[in-house]
Amino acid sequence: MSPTNAFSPFFVALFVATATLAQTLAAGEPSASSILPAQPDALQKWQEMRFGMFIHWGPVSLTGREIGWSRGKPTPREEYDNLYKRFNPAQFSAEEWVSLAKQTGMKYMVLTSKHHDGFCLWDSQYTDYDIASTPFGRDVIKELTDECKRQGIAFGPYYSILDWYQPDYGESRGVGPGYELDRQPDIRKHVDYVKNQLQELNQKYGPFHVFWFDGEWESPWTHEMGVDLNNFCRRLQPDVLINNRVDKGRRGMHGMFQPGEFAGDYGTPEQRVGTFDRSVPWETCMTICRQWAWKPNDELKSLQQCLQVLVLTAGGDGNLLLNVGPMPDGRIEPRQADRLREMGAWLQENGESIYGTRGGPFEPGKWGASTCKGKTIYLHVLNWPGDRLTLPGIPAKITSAQLLGGGSASVEQSDDSIRVEVSPENRGEIDTVVVLQVDRDAVMIPPVDAP
Repeated sequence: MSPTNAFSPFFVALFVATATLAQTLAAGEPSASSILPAQPDALQKWQEMRFGMFIHWGPVSLTGREIGWSRGKPTPREEYDNLYKRFNPAQFSAEEWVSLAKQTGMKYMVLTSKHHDGFCLWDSQYTDYDIASTPFGRDVIKELTDECKRQGIAFGPYYSILDWYQPDYGESRGVGPGYELDRQPDIRKHVDYVKNQLQELNQKYGPFHVFWFDGEWESPWTHEMGVDLNNFCRRLQPDVLINNRVDKGRRGMHGMFQPGEFAGDYGTPEQRVGTFDRSVPWETCMTICRQWAWKPNDELKSLQQCLQVLVLTAGGDGNLLLNVGPMPDGRIEPRQADRLREMGAWLQENGESIYGTRGGPFEPGKWGASTCKGKTIYLHVLNWPGDRLTLPGIPAKITSAQLLGGGSASVEQSDDSIRVEVSPENRGEIDTVVVLQVDRDAVMIPPVDAP
């Protein structure tokens, strides 16, 4: 290159842009281009799974109260922080947990490796407040990850960014740190602690399909820290997914992203089914009872409620992460396990309408929801509005209609409507799945509102 070309306007502009980016990163102010994104194939594989098991568990199960949030009130901090000394879940079996997930039709599992209370379910070199210090002593994360690999279930750790036990976090929520401070809290040291533990988890038990973060809402955590942690995890494992709770962009329990450029690969609606959205991936996390951690005689959702949540989530183009809270002896409560197996039996017959599908083209409504793949549309009719279901017209020709698993369905199509009839004796007790074949790729049909 000649000296005259070396300082052309293009290279001057490139130099200025590079210098500006370097100054931005050095100042800890990440730009949108500095956020390392997910690999598209990893995201697609996760979406095709559609259904996973969430597990909230730890020494708190000895009290039957909520994990993390019961620390201070109603369980005094001193008592809560010493529950681990009595934690001995002798009936824990990784094989039984993972087998149950498979029987349920779940494709992945997320476990609270560390919740807000700071207790770790693995043997961590960075704290003694962990499973190795309990009478139980066994490494739960190791046993579960080994079993998931053996049975073909993807695994990811839930990890709380906030930590009400470790002193450097610096936010006590009014209940104080886990032990006495001999210095001022230092959030930078806490970030180092977080990164050290995540690297430890990944190296000892990975690879993972996701890092499932939580606890990003309190004041010590910043957007800059979120982007930095996102990129740290992406460098640990390039194909890992990271939820939007790594950063400050989550819109509360609604779970989706607020306007702006924030880190995270997907939204996380909590205790509610997300709204229809094909543009931003999302995952509803919901409890099978009312409480995240185990509670005696907690109100258990009916099979109808569980299946409707699954169908409406898939129909909205989201994943479902359904939570169980194991008991203090290490078993998943039998009635919860029975409910999960009932869901698995339904999926044995109807799974093709859930796995590997996209939501739509008919958006969820009071009648139910639809999913699709290839040239097939699955109508999940949860509520029949009389003798027939009338849906808006679509720019595709319906070439055949039948019930999933066999049986007849009558369909009349016009430019502005589709009328579906199934005789009452052939309708499902919870969900009638009508299979429509169309003359084009169904996911390319523009979504239509179908109240």
